[in-house]
Amino acid sequence: MSLEHVWLQMCDGGLVRADRISEIVVRPTPAVYGGTPRWLVDVVVPTPAGAGDRHGWRTGSLHRTLAQSPVEPREAPLDLARLLAQLDPLDTAGVVTTRVDAPAGPHADRDAGAAPVRFLFSSFRAAVPADARDASTGADERDPADPRQEKPSRREAPGSDAVRAAAGAH
Repeated sequence: MSLEHVWLQMCDGGLVRADRISEIVVRPTPAVYGGTPRWLVDVVVPTPAGAGDRHGWRTGSLHRTLAQSPVEPREAPLDLARLLAQLDPLDTAGVVTTRVDAPAGPHADRDAGAAPVRFLFSSFRAAVPADARDASTGADERDPADPRQEKPSRREAPGSDAVRAAAGAH
């Protein structure tokens, strides 16, 4: 059992394999022109990345951004870690995407609970079988009238609902 078939989708659309991440962090961006900072939910991949200037070369771990939030999403690392831990024994395959709900209320910019970050798991298992795809284009060739040919499922998996969502997608 492992997460080698579970992928995390980044803000830029890129994918990182879940079994390759070493940390889940929340960090602020610098405030620009007197504005408020944005908060980033990042995963850290233990791959050296660096930058150089006239003083030398500095390396560090590679941070990949899953989401940006106007307020600090304090529970996001724990929620994602919980989801991944619950997906691991299911031996499932799919993509975890991230959604940030818009803050609401008069003090939403200061309320840490105002912009919850949610993680959604979409299973590959319900996708079209390989023999129903055109090998040259990858296009679906399923018959919409045939109930046996399921569309890919997308399950919302915030916090403790992750097991039910992943089990339903399995």
